[in-house]
Amino acid sequence: MNSIILRSAAVAFASVAASLLLTLIIVPAMGFPVNRTIWLTSTLCPLVLAWAASASTFWQSDRLKNAHRDLARAHAQLAAAHRRLAEKASRDDMTGMLNRESFFAALDGSRRKSDRGALLIIDADHFKKINDNFGHPTGDDALLLIASAIQRGVRSGDVLGRIGGEEFGAFLIGATEQEAKRVAERIRREVELIRFRPVDERTIPLTVSIGGTICGEEASVSELMRAADRRLYQAKHQGRNLTILDTDISAAA
Repeated sequence: MNSIILRSAAVAFASVAASLLLTLIIVPAMGFPVNRTIWLTSTLCPLVLAWAASASTFWQSDRLKNAHRDLARAHAQLAAAHRRLAEKASRDDMTGMLNRESFFAALDGSRRKSDRGALLIIDADHFKKINDNFGHPTGDDALLLIASAIQRGVRSGDVLGRIGGEEFGAFLIGATEQEAKRVAERIRREVELIRFRPVDERTIPLTVSIGGTICGEEASVSELMRAADRRLYQAKHQGRNLTILDTDISAAA
């Protein structure tokens, strides 16, 4: 408010100065004397009118600026809330990894940028027995430990997702065959090292089977999934707690 008063006063006094200057030039030129009435009129009229008009204008301008700031702030908050909701909608509630739909969307996007890489499908072994023998809350605890082990095993920048109840996907961006084998084996060992002991129970071994494939240049996401799934099936039937990587998707098709 003080700012509006000061700015309005400046405009009003400038108007008075301009009015007096014009009066001193025009009135004598017209042959009239500059008397008290003319002085008062030349002073008071611009003072009152300019002050009132400028005060109203400045007040409306400040209101408009404040409204714009509030709108910009609300828009930024709405955009942030939208990003949070979008992020939450793309994540698995339990593990925080990408959910199935978001994982495949990210996999497809990564494939469009680079043909190189490897896809791993990681499945917890004998997980149904844990749920059946100890209950689903215990199974959830075990699943979180496995998810953490997978996250420790992959490289920074790799794409992780929970694509089924106890099944996870990992896309190793730009990985060579040797890198993919090292990452897959590191994940397997990280899970194997877990010492899972529910309350008042013995240690329950946790292991995973991993099937993977090196990405062929022309292979679609569905073809990669089928190739990795075949290797996972093979690992399961060869005793579990194994890693089997398909190095040539075209040969496996």
